[in-house]
Amino acid sequence: MKPIVHRTPLITSETTNKIVDKKVYFKMENQQKTGAFKFRGATFKLMQLSNEQLEKGVITASAGNHAQGVAYASRKLGVKATIYMPKQTPHSKIEATQNYGAEVVLTGSSFQEAYEASMVRQKETGATYVHPFDDYDVMAGQGTIAMEMLRQEDRIDTFLVPIGGGGLISGIAVAAKHVNKNIRIIGVQAERIPAAYNSYHHIRPTQPLRADTIAEGIAVKNPGELTLPLIKKYVDDIVTVTEEEIASAILYMLERNKTLMEGAGAAALAALFAHNDYIKSRHCGVIVSGGNFDIDKIPLIQQLANKHSA
Repeated sequence: MKPIVHRTPLITSETTNKIVDKKVYFKMENQQKTGAFKFRGATFKLMQLSNEQLEKGVITASAGNHAQGVAYASRKLGVKATIYMPKQTPHSKIEATQNYGAEVVLTGSSFQEAYEASMVRQKETGATYVHPFDDYDVMAGQGTIAMEMLRQEDRIDTFLVPIGGGGLISGIAVAAKHVNKNIRIIGVQAERIPAAYNSYHHIRPTQPLRADTIAEGIAVKNPGELTLPLIKKYVDDIVTVTEEEIASAILYMLERNKTLMEGAGAAALAALFAHNDYIKSRHCGVIVSGGNFDIDKIPLIQQLANKHSA
């Protein structure tokens, strides 16, 4: 994947190190092509397909970043891509996906509904389905992040990783534990939609999961059938963060490091601040998974962050 995928920077911040009293390394996947890590998994998946499969095109469903990853990887490899997106997907993500040359179909109010509609179309066309997370090739592509980070800083002893469907953390956990089985992997979910957290901790939710989170990139109602067993086997713990904690992390990174993270991309940093006493690490790797932020939401982020600091 080297000629296609960026080797993103690993940055540190003295201010952050002082606040949490540990060395923190941010993996800047918000600077990856298409603005998120998803380009890695999509590229690796497409590279595994035969010419016959590539000719039939690819299809997927996504709330945004996977859509752009598949669209751009498809353009790079000269493949037709069709992408189903929920109707409330931020306009910037829809436009970016179309600009990469994919056909976008807006349908349903959630990822699940868009996914179901895309499966119907897939059966009609015979295109290869590129699942956002529940695919071993996609997971392997995301796992290259851990390999890169450990080459950039071999002392990392803990990874903090956002979880939606679980493709990113599955790839990272398997890759990191392959290098050193003592590395700790901690997953992070939005408190409003903690499907993987509930499954991992054997919690039966007492109320329906809410998809209205500023971390829409990890708003997934069901972890993957392939990812969940890997999470249970290789992930050491999963924690949750509130909307206010995520918003504060976005503003913190913007003010201190002049870097824009989207909600899902801020989840791991939010967890570092919220659960710092519990995270026993000297060299902590934080995955900044994406930076495709809808600028219109800045007032909401400020409002939530103010609540958190009040």
